[in-house]
Amino acid sequence: MFEAISNSLGNAIKKIRFKDDEKALKRALSELKKSLLRADVHHKVVKELLRSVELKTKEYGIGRESFLRALRESLQAILEAPGRQGFVFASKPPTIVLMTGLQGSGKTTTTGKLAYYLKLRKKKVLLIAADLQRLAAVEQLRQIAQQVEVDIYAPDGASDPVEVVREGLQVARQKFYDVVLIDTAGRLAIDQELMEELARIKESAQPDEIFYVADALTGQDAVRSAAQFHEQVGITGVILTKFDGDSKGGVALSIAHQIGVPLRFIGSGEKMPDLEPFIPDRIVGRLMGAGDIESLAEKTAAVIDEKRAKELNKKIAKGKFNFEDFLEQLESIKKMGSLKNLISMLPGMGTMAKAIKDLDLENSKEIRKIKAMINSMTPKERRDPDLILKSSSRKRRIAQGAGLSIQEVNKILKQFHHAAKFAKRFAGKRGMGDLQAMMRQMEGPKIPR
Repeated sequence: MFEAISNSLGNAIKKIRFKDDEKALKRALSELKKSLLRADVHHKVVKELLRSVELKTKEYGIGRESFLRALRESLQAILEAPGRQGFVFASKPPTIVLMTGLQGSGKTTTTGKLAYYLKLRKKKVLLIAADLQRLAAVEQLRQIAQQVEVDIYAPDGASDPVEVVREGLQVARQKFYDVVLIDTAGRLAIDQELMEELARIKESAQPDEIFYVADALTGQDAVRSAAQFHEQVGITGVILTKFDGDSKGGVALSIAHQIGVPLRFIGSGEKMPDLEPFIPDRIVGRLMGAGDIESLAEKTAAVIDEKRAKELNKKIAKGKFNFEDFLEQLESIKKMGSLKNLISMLPGMGTMAKAIKDLDLENSKEIRKIKAMINSMTPKERRDPDLILKSSSRKRRIAQGAGLSIQEVNKILKQFHHAAKFAKRFAGKRGMGDLQAMMRQMEGPKIPR
């Protein structure tokens, strides 16, 4: 995500080489100003940030370390706003969340992403389809609910969203759901009819959270519309969508500070796993090149069963890792979202993440070949790859079923054998990291340095 801003901060930091050099500090601040304005950070926010960085740097003593400390503290102050971070559950379930936003902001998709995020954390989620204005909105939410495997309340022929919400919440309480996400109607622009409908739903639902879903591609318009929603309806947080398509990213630095409501989540891709909490101190770490190990650990813990991980590590140590295990771990890694975002959370890996922007486990040509080959195997062959290595007839049958040549099958088998040996050498030392390293070896191309 924040490559442009992170690079800008790095360029500003390079301007300060010696201690007590006020001219260097001015050059660094000038570089920072130009970069932040180019990144679409609001001019008032830029002005306040620069003032804070300058005062703090002088207070700590002009120098690179002092500038870094001042920049880190000032960025965090700008990103923070009164209120909660991430997702906070009500003391008594269900936690009721009202999803609001303008039409086209990605509200319905984001509702599904949030449901998926909560489901991974073992929460029982119910979606309520209260967007009865847009054609096909209810059907879209139904398909998303099916995709992420959560329940939905969407009665046929409904015309009153307030009644749908009231009935849906009754179902949620009767069936002991942990979280209810209410997808509401949007408009192309803010109007009185929309606000009145939201006010009625709010009064009926008494939500614990009201999230405003903002489109990052609209830049400062997203800030203005969020501020209007906050003024007329009252919101507890903002979810910024389509952030992967926003090369500037400055709106993320502006929105919380300008409207006084915290940015709670960021949508960083089109897939359901591509939603992550916005926690200011962690985001500052990523902006400054220090990574975000805590968020990476949380993502891993949400999709990887610790007991199963230990079992697999033992299998690797014994050289018994097979194609069934490979497919299982491939699915686990896909649940964590894009590899680009995961690698960007590692300290000092921001530039590498940018270099591998095209690495996609799901759409990789090599991975597709491997999956086709595995799907052409018998269950016995998947569990014991050595059976295939010893049999030309098995290889021919698998190649024909997968649409591959014998040479391609031999190549994949050889890669799997070498990758398994590579992982076995480190088994017990790095756990799941070995499986991920193994899959990168299987895929073939090396990550650029």
